[in-house]
Amino acid sequence: MPFSESLAARTRDALVREKDISEKKMFGGLCFLLHGKLLVGVYGDSLLLRLGPDGAKAALKEPHVRQMDMGGRPMKGWVIVEPEGVDADRQLAGWIERAVEFVMTIL
Repeated sequence: MPFSESLAARTRDALVREKDISEKKMFGGLCFLLHGKLLVGVYGDSLLLRLGPDGAKAALKEPHVRQMDMGGRPMKGWVIVEPEGVDADRQLAGWIERAVEFVMTIL
């Protein structure tokens, strides 16, 4: 399934103020990197987020969020937010902000 171009554009817009953002097609979707570290991605019409173990654990308690897995193997520290969880630009920006906060801790 191709990734959502509209969600990718909205994600790009939400990241416009961040320095050193790059894009790379991965996992069958489009990923955004911050200073070369994977940050978020668009897969189908959902948003992939790198939140770290604690952030992911907290996020999994929220609606429209599930554990990310690759080939049936859970990816620790990563979650997927379904389209209903990123409908509003404010929601999308909030999730991206959480991912940026985590990735900045590993730079």
